[in-house]
Amino acid sequence: MITERLRDGRQWLRVADEAWSDPLDPTYAETHGGRWNPPRSFPVLYLNEDIDTARSQIHLMLEGQPVDPEDLDPPFVLVTATLPRAQVVADAVTDVGLEAVGLPRTYPVDESRARIPREHCQAIGVAMHDAGLRGVHCRSAATLDGSGRELAWFPARPSSKARQVGDSVPFPEWWGSE
Repeated sequence: MITERLRDGRQWLRVADEAWSDPLDPTYAETHGGRWNPPRSFPVLYLNEDIDTARSQIHLMLEGQPVDPEDLDPPFVLVTATLPRAQVVADAVTDVGLEAVGLPRTYPVDESRARIPREHCQAIGVAMHDAGLRGVHCRSAATLDGSGRELAWFPARPSSKARQVGDSVPFPEWWGSE
């Protein structure tokens, strides 16, 4: 595997339901699973690298639904967060990094343009977690062209916390902003 050390102080974006008491709580994904962790496994906080990827998450969530993002009630807020220092993660962004973890260079899709199944990524996430890495920096499955970037962050221990920077941004402000 190829690893990278995340820049200390880097700001990440979290799409969160405004009703959540703690939008940076990684235990929801621990219980229910996500792209990089199976249900009932380990805590993961899913973060976006930029606003376009955050918007793509909403589109993916609503894929096949008869609603538009503006119809969400309650709407989602955008939370800016930083992580503890010295986080070393797997590289699933570069072609060489993808190949090293067993994903095609075309990720997040395969050669036929079908989205890579979560189960495949979950097995990789388990291996990265078991190897002691703090997450997977990856191309976002919400952007089929591979342009989006996300981080599946694996806290080292229960006391390892992402820290919110500023106030949550209401949906109308971040959804329509350029």
